[in-house]
Amino acid sequence: MHQVYYTRTKPFPGTRYADVYRPALAFYSQIKRKSKRRPYVRSAYFQKQKVFLELFWQHVRMKRNLRDKTRRVKYFSCAIELLEHSRFDPITKDNPNRSGELLHRFSGMAPNGNLYYVQVKENKRTGRKWLISVFPEEM
Repeated sequence: MHQVYYTRTKPFPGTRYADVYRPALAFYSQIKRKSKRRPYVRSAYFQKQKVFLELFWQHVRMKRNLRDKTRRVKYFSCAIELLEHSRFDPITKDNPNRSGELLHRFSGMAPNGNLYYVQVKENKRTGRKWLISVFPEEM
């Protein structure tokens, strides 16, 4: 069993995508303003290296199911806190679809007691890291 990071940030309230999307986008805009180019956060686990955030939003936009989109966007703020502060080792494995990439899966516990996962993709050659996905554990 790997370690779970307990976040203080609560997931965005709401059950509809429209309710969750607006505050998540506002939160993302604050992060975006800090950078002139690609939005990123610095990760404690990766020795303060950048983890870029654009890929997460592209991934969410590709989803057709609104319920799935909602549950992913709802935990965006928790995921950012986890990336910025957690030093716990993630579950790391090679990407089965692309040999040049590693997938890191961090575990977090929201204040409401829900377990969620944050997935980060790392390019082996360049060392760049991208937030791919955030999703709660299935009930």
